[in-house]
Amino acid sequence: MKYDLLIKNGNVVLKNFVEQVDIGIKNGKIVEISKNITEPSKEVVDASNQYVMPGMIDTHVHICEPGRTEWEGFETGTKALAAGGTTAFVDMPLNALPATTDKEALRKKLTSAENKAYVDYALYGGLVPGNIDELKNLSDEGVVAYKCFMATCGTDEIGDFKNADDYTLYHGMKKLAELGHVLSIHAENAEFTDNYALDKIKRGKVAIRDYVESRPVIAEVDAVRRALFLAKETGCKLHFVHISSKRAVEEIQKAREEGQDVTLESCPHYFTIDLEAFEKIGPVAKCAPPLREKAEQEKLWEALLEGKIDMLTSDHSPCPPEMKQNDTNNIFDIWGGISGCQNNVDLMFDEAVKKRGFSINRFARMIATTPSERFNLPQKGSIDIGKDADIIIIDPNQYYTVQKEDLYYRHQQSPYIGRTINCRVTKTFVRGQLVFDLEEGIVGKPIGKYISAKSSLVEI
Repeated sequence: MKYDLLIKNGNVVLKNFVEQVDIGIKNGKIVEISKNITEPSKEVVDASNQYVMPGMIDTHVHICEPGRTEWEGFETGTKALAAGGTTAFVDMPLNALPATTDKEALRKKLTSAENKAYVDYALYGGLVPGNIDELKNLSDEGVVAYKCFMATCGTDEIGDFKNADDYTLYHGMKKLAELGHVLSIHAENAEFTDNYALDKIKRGKVAIRDYVESRPVIAEVDAVRRALFLAKETGCKLHFVHISSKRAVEEIQKAREEGQDVTLESCPHYFTIDLEAFEKIGPVAKCAPPLREKAEQEKLWEALLEGKIDMLTSDHSPCPPEMKQNDTNNIFDIWGGISGCQNNVDLMFDEAVKKRGFSINRFARMIATTPSERFNLPQKGSIDIGKDADIIIIDPNQYYTVQKEDLYYRHQQSPYIGRTINCRVTKTFVRGQLVFDLEEGIVGKPIGKYISAKSSLVEI
């Protein structure tokens, strides 16, 4: 047989246009893209009336294994990713224990992932106080980027992640500039958010709206400005995670226009759940930065439609159900994190492409091509000859309502339960192998592989 897999009759989303062509796949790679391929194939998939797209590369996922596998492990988390149209992801250095902040912890993470992942995965290293000398070791182990928090984070548990002070941030940026790595930043001013929260709690104001008010847009914008200044001084490449306000987007855009190497992401929940909806849904929708007022959300949509947001990620940050509830109705005591990766592609395809006329080619770049370029995953991210056959098929004419029992997460909770979405991922292929089918569910055994970046990094 000339091909292992032939995908026929689909509307294929290429870099700059959509064309009805066939895709021939051999040994996990795309080997032909042309009309009416007639050569024999071991398997043929008819994608008529559907879109054939590069699979999502979700560069913001929290798999909590090892140490907190009861929150989310590689098996359950990657099943959800596959079902949602993600074919590769970058795992954050938290919330596993120990956090991925040194070589030993990274190797524990890799050992825990063996033979459990249904999609391919790369790893972040963490930048925390006291580990600057470990950054080179993590680089040698193949991490694709680093993550730090400017907002307060972590617990008192040994090995947990900690936010970076200004000394760590500055000297960490200097080291990462030498290594040629991107630093991804959770940008919120900790003094603002911590003190606003303390003031609210002292006054007994502990409702959802109080939590949102304790993390205002100015806290995000101030942190973005400070990080950009330090990066300009050190020459460090930056990526801002889960940006929630247009004002922050504009600050980043201005720095980019002035020559800084900086990108940003946002997440589906910031576009699809506003404060009023958060109050109705409840604590399961708590995250940081928080969900914003409707007017602020509309401004963020403007930024996306103007092309100022580089990529979409899930920030899938799961936890057990008991961490999303308490007896006091104090939102400040609730874990902040949204389980959402299973509905990423469907939800934003519906909201951006179908409802707002966003270009499907730009959509594919946001979920796949730009992440592959920014995070050093050159074999992935687009439908091109020689690339990994990481492909998803989307039916734009199907609709479904998110049901608890359909979720693959370890804990079947999500702010999207009950929401109707007007399109659906019907198949997900990782390196040409079917891992999810709408009729069959998860298919086969875990085939995900670790993607190491060390061969592409700057040597010092």
